[in-house]
Order: sequence, then C-alpha cells, then structure tokens
Amino acid sequence: MKRPELLAPAGDLEKLKIAVLYGADAVYIGGRHFSLRAGAGNFSEAEIAEGLRFAHTKGVRVYVAVNIFAHNQDLGLLPDYLDLMQRLGVDGVIVSDPGVISLLRKRHPDLPVHLSTQANTTNWAAARFWEEQGISRIILSRELSLAEIKEIRPRVGVELEMFVHGAMCIAYSGRCLLSSYLTGRGANKGDCAQSCRWKYALVEENRPGEYLPFAEDERGSYILSSRDLCLIEQLPELIGAGVNSFKIEGRMKSIHYVAGVVKAYREALDAYWAGGALSFDPVWLEEIGKVSHREYTTGFLFGRPGAAGQHCHSKIYRRRYSFIGLVRGYDAQTGLATIEQRNRFAVGDEVEILMPTGRPVQHRIKAIYDEEGNVLEIAPHPQQIVKIPVDRELAVYSMLRKPLE
Repeated sequence: MKRPELLAPAGDLEKLKIAVLYGADAVYIGGRHFSLRAGAGNFSEAEIAEGLRFAHTKGVRVYVAVNIFAHNQDLGLLPDYLDLMQRLGVDGVIVSDPGVISLLRKRHPDLPVHLSTQANTTNWAAARFWEEQGISRIILSRELSLAEIKEIRPRVGVELEMFVHGAMCIAYSGRCLLSSYLTGRGANKGDCAQSCRWKYALVEENRPGEYLPFAEDERGSYILSSRDLCLIEQLPELIGAGVNSFKIEGRMKSIHYVAGVVKAYREALDAYWAGGALSFDPVWLEEIGKVSHREYTTGFLFGRPGAAGQHCHSKIYRRRYSFIGLVRGYDAQTGLATIEQRNRFAVGDEVEILMPTGRPVQHRIKAIYDEEGNVLEIAPHPQQIVKIPVDRELAVYSMLRKPLE
C-alpha cells in the first residue's frame, strides 16, 4: 500500500507555511472565490502562486477548494478561475457541484478533481458513479462507519480521503439553515455564524419571556453543538481500511492549532509506517489537547455516536495553553530569538516552546528587549516584535505558549 497522505488546512499563506513546516504532505486552501470558508483569510492569485512555490520546494502538494454549489451568476466567472488554477499548477481542485465538475472535466481534463465531502458520498455505488465521471479522489462523508469504508474500498479504484480531526457540524454533512435563518449568513455559502454553538433555553408558549434551562446549569445549553472529531488513535485501522488521505479540518483555526495537530498526526503516522504497528505515544494526544478544542469524539467511525457525540456543558472550548509568540528569527551569536507577540507575556513567565521537529521544551523568560535593545518587563502589544534570550537555536515558526492558570 502507498504511504497515506497527511492533509492539512491552510486558511492563509502563514498557515500554509506552518502546515508545511510541521509535517503536512499536502495542504488545502481556498481562493477569494468559490470556496466554502468565507471567514478564512483565503488566497489572492499572488498568494496562491507564492504558496505553491513554497510548498512545492518542500515536496508538498496544494489542493484548491472550488466547492460551492454554484448559482447561475457564478458560472460566468468560473471558466477564468479554473483556467487560473491550471495555469498556476495546483495539484488538484476540490469540487462538489456536478455542473462545476462537468465544466472542469471538459476544460481541463488533466487537472485532478477531488470530490468534496459536501457531495455526501455514503455508499460504493455513488463512489463508483463519481469514478466514472473522472473523479480522481473522493472525500468521504463524515457520517460513514469504519465498516462502510471497508465495503467501499475494494469496489472503486479512486483514492479515498476522510476527515480524521477537527470540528463537526450538528447538521447532516453541514447542510444547515440555522445560521442563515438567524443571521442571514448562509452556511452553505461558506459564511456560517456557528449558531449551533450559542446558548439556548426553552420557552413555553404561554409563558413568554420565561427561559427554562434544559441542561445541567442555569446558563443555558449547547445541545446543538457537536464534539470535535479525533481519530489519532484509530490510524492503524483506517490505514488497514485503505484510506489514502487523512484530512485535518480547520482553515479558520489558529496557526497554533495547525502546528500542534499536524505535528502530532505526522509523528503518529511516521511511527506506524516505520514499524508496521502503532505503539501509541500519549504525548500525541497530550499535544492535540493543548490546542483550543471541544471535547473529542470518534464520530460515526464505530456507529452512530448518539449523546456521546454532543457537547452539553456550559463551557464549550477546552483551552489549557495560551499561544503567546511566534519565532521570526534566531541570532546564534547573541543567543536572542526574535519573537512576534501574539498574547501578553512577561519576564519570569514559564513557557513551552513548540518546534517543527522534536519534543516541546520548557523555558523561563529571563529578559525581554524591544527592537532598539531597550529592556522591557512585559510584551503587551499584539504583534509587537521583541527579543528574548534562549539557550538553544530555534527554527523560524517555532511557537511559544504559556499554561493557563
């Protein structure tokens, strides 16, 4: 079997570089048009070109999402956009609309087409149909079990991709009208307000204004909110099922999330591939527990998750660490690391440094200097450039994080 691909999200150019450096085999991005993540930074034409150059020099593939369900007015702009993707040399496009697929296959038959999870491929007959349309990879529906994936695999020759980590939608495969109804922001156009994460209470028809809680506490409930998917412990079973690409959700997540999650999955995959078995290292699970997340679930992998897949507590997100700084450079002569501040930190703070390779290291901030060399006690300003002494060389894009009290 071919080595499985680790596919990482890249909501903007910085996240693309982080994903590449922390171990992704491929990244998926969205341009300024036709991508179902309106809230992500997304890429201009120049940024796609730069991202491709950076990724390809590291041997990493770049796929571009063109996964909207197009309306008539979208079709006029699509041909030029697809021509641009071909001209720039992207490694594949992610598509869900049959009309867009038809246009792409006629216009650029050699450009690999990946069928989006939004197309809801849940059975082998559908997978075979899409293979006959020239699809080279199918991104399986999140609602599939391991047994169903095993049944699909021998019946088609195309690559199979699946989500292994990240946010899940309370609605079937993301087909939700709640955001559009409450805010006017269409989830099916990439602009979801995540209304399912809001606090809700029960109102009885004859008692207007009286809010009755239906969860454990008086602050409301999040019963619409799904837990986050995490399948890092199930990688051997998924490899055995014939999955070709493991996808991490999160084009709108932070660079700290991208770095930590990609690194953990990279190490787990490498360990399995080197030894033929996965002796699970708790450090991997600990690492993905340090990024902001909801409680984890295995989703539909072993059947319908039921209540175990829902988050019913007042505090949705678990956040044990604060991402405080990004390494922009290191001077070996002075021993000073150049840090771009992302959250407040001060002299005396005990921090952890996450690096693209190797285990995180503990460090105490002994001094802080501004760009002119003036001594500071604290770095309070977002994206402020400061220097701190560190007794080891740090790679660019290493990250500093501080445990929360």
